[in-house]
Amino acid sequence: MLALLALASVLLAATGTPPVVRLVDVAEQAGLTLRNLCGEATKDYIVEVNGNGAAFFDHDNDGDMDVLIVNGSTLRTIERGGDPIAALYENDGKGRFRDVTERSGLDKRGWGMGVCAADYDNDGFQDLYVTAHGPNTLFRNNGDGTFADVTAKAGVGDPRWSTGCAFGDYDRDGDLDLYVANYLTFDVKKVPRRGASPSCKFMGIDVMCGPRGLPGEPDALYQNNGDGTFRDVTEAAGIRDPGYYGFGVVFTDVDDDGWPDIYVANDSVPNFLFRNNRNGTFSEIGLVAGVALSEAGKEQAGMGVDAGDYNNDGRFDLFVTNFSHDSNTLYRNDGQAFFSDVTFPAGLGESSLPYLGWGTAFVDLDNDGLRDIFVANGHVYPEIDAHALGTKYLQRKLVYRNLGDGRFREASEEIGGDVLLERSSRGAAVGDYDNDGDPDVLVVNLNDRPSLLRNDGGNGNHWLTFRLVGTRSNRDAVGARLVLTVAGRTHHAEVRSGGSYLSHNDMRVHFGLGQATAAARLEIRWPSGLVEKFQDLGADQFLLVKEGEGLRPLQAGGRN
Repeated sequence: MLALLALASVLLAATGTPPVVRLVDVAEQAGLTLRNLCGEATKDYIVEVNGNGAAFFDHDNDGDMDVLIVNGSTLRTIERGGDPIAALYENDGKGRFRDVTERSGLDKRGWGMGVCAADYDNDGFQDLYVTAHGPNTLFRNNGDGTFADVTAKAGVGDPRWSTGCAFGDYDRDGDLDLYVANYLTFDVKKVPRRGASPSCKFMGIDVMCGPRGLPGEPDALYQNNGDGTFRDVTEAAGIRDPGYYGFGVVFTDVDDDGWPDIYVANDSVPNFLFRNNRNGTFSEIGLVAGVALSEAGKEQAGMGVDAGDYNNDGRFDLFVTNFSHDSNTLYRNDGQAFFSDVTFPAGLGESSLPYLGWGTAFVDLDNDGLRDIFVANGHVYPEIDAHALGTKYLQRKLVYRNLGDGRFREASEEIGGDVLLERSSRGAAVGDYDNDGDPDVLVVNLNDRPSLLRNDGGNGNHWLTFRLVGTRSNRDAVGARLVLTVAGRTHHAEVRSGGSYLSHNDMRVHFGLGQATAAARLEIRWPSGLVEKFQDLGADQFLLVKEGEGLRPLQAGGRN
């Protein structure tokens, strides 16, 4: 009995009673006004339905999360060069943003898709890679509030229809490499019209065609040469993609060997898991590892993806969003790169069936030390609203609260408010834009204004947020693993670039502490191999950790 009481005391200290969390859409009042443009309302072609992503990143190193929202175009406009592919909003540190796109040099035109951010040249400022239906663009941060298009010089101007991207140091040489997911070959003159084949029908309804029946495009891996240029090592590195329809991408160390692996969510075909062989090559093990298909052995329509340790066992699990009339998928990491599909036992299956999921994240919204799950939803077929199919075009978000026993509860109704507003949403990025200690969520809505879901109440529990700076490792410390011990429990996290659906999260690493007022221990395993340990960290603060040089507090909004 005493042992049980002691265990209960530990759990209460770590998690406590969850605060009441509200996610309030403050996009308009905060100044995020871009109206997404992605094709016509009728959605006659697949290029018009996939939408765009967004990023939380600190472009001016002032300690506040700025916002980049990627924008699409229309088939008529793209013939004349397209529309502005992105909008950059600078955070004023007071809860508002101002549009600085024009003076930033990011005013390129085309048909944008997604974004990932990282300091690829280790100069102290985060750069941007924007994917597109057409040539992608690498924008180098000049450090003065402006960006330069260095795509041609860097050699990363993939001309295909690219979607998700992620930076990661796969060879651990201190320079960030780049993975780009590609989707399919689209030619409006050659794509069949709605209803022309089985791939142009949904539950008996004539709809736009694809992706099945259309030629896919293989993904690309670019190795950083360390001099501002990259080289395409896709084939040499063993990234063998037969032309699957790639979407979400994440670098994560699934087998805890210190080397980043790559997971790719593919649409309507098996997903990829490229295991790092630690010699510059990868082996695709998705089927063997149990993360290529559903538990029933079926291909799903993978859209967004995130990796996170939802059950606090020290291993990074995978969550993938999928099409309606199918469930999203939670793959539990059982160790040694073997996974189990635990979607339905975890309580994530049935509730997701009517929804078509896109952007997603493992995110501790209530700071109780357990990672919840956020999903942005929206259908691709406007025609379904005229039929009783158990789903509809505009859809609400899904928020799953982690119960701490391997299960989740769908909590959107109890959160209420703007989570329940129906949109056709796509990309989602997570970050503490107002530096109040709880994570907020930015959502891109198709042909609509974005949603900035401010987290009100999540900081009712305690928290810690870390900004890592590499010296021997890549400067953004992408791939670093943090192990935080709080009230006898350990919490694991990684520094990542990219993920979700075509989006990029705040790269600061956030931990909820529950009712604990301090963390007993922090261990950081840097990509360089250095291991550092710190003790007795007081709660509710931002901390800067510079590789090999120690740790110091940061004022919210203070420069890094």
